[in-house]
Formats: sequence, C-alpha cells, structure tokens
Amino acid sequence: MRSFVHLLLFVCAIGLAVGSFLPVIGRVVPTNVALVDLRDGFGPGWGLDQIADRSVTFYTSMNVLLLGAAVLLLLAGLIGWRIAGWLGVVLGFGTLGVFAWRLNANSGQMIRDNYSTLLADRWGLNLVGGALVIALLACLVPRGA
Repeated sequence: MRSFVHLLLFVCAIGLAVGSFLPVIGRVVPTNVALVDLRDGFGPGWGLDQIADRSVTFYTSMNVLLLGAAVLLLLAGLIGWRIAGWLGVVLGFGTLGVFAWRLNANSGQMIRDNYSTLLADRWGLNLVGGALVIALLACLVPRGA
C-alpha cells in the first residue's frame, strides 16, 4: 500500500508542475503573478487583463512556489519523506489560498459575476488543485498501511 502512496505522490508532483504553467483564472498564468503581489496585494484598479499581460521574471513569480511544492511532493514520492509531502501540500494550498485572497480583494465582484467564463476550462487550476487534494489524501494514509 505504501508504494502505491509513493506512486500517487509522484504523479501528483508531475500534475502540479505541469499545472503551474497553465492558466488558473481567465488568462492569468502563475508566471504573471509576482511574489510581491502575493505579499502586498495587487495595485488598486488592476483588472485580470492587466495581471495577465504582465511580464514577471520567473524567479520572482508565483510559479516558483508551486514548483517548490511539486519538488517537495516529488521527494516525498521518490524517497518516502512524509514531512516533505506535508510541506509540499501546505506550500501549494498556501500559495493558492493567498492568490485567491489577494485576487478577491482586488476584483472579487467581477470574478463572482463572470465565474462561468473565467473558470471554464482552466486546466492549470484543475491540475494544481486536483494534485494538491489527492496529495493531501495520500499524505493522510497511515504509515503502516
């Protein structure tokens, strides 16, 4: 059973890494979101199109945090470090949570009004969120099972 959990964590890491390069809401890709924006919030009056058209350097983008979570899940799957799996899940959910919080503070009403078009076919959000949920469930499996 434990080897199945390791395989599942390995697959989740690949899904998380691939999903971090695809759009998460509208045309916004994690490489468009700077780490400073996650810390301080988006500027007043910024819309999703302005966020999506930004060119943020790779090492200062939200993508680095998601890829870091993918690396931690990969280590958990390959080596069996449960703590790495938990850290990857917490880092991934924390990154998505802070992004959603900052985005809601800036353009929450517009997202609620247009959620059917903004969230339709968002493979990046589906892969990242699904991989994190499955990795969380895999981390909850007891060690002796």
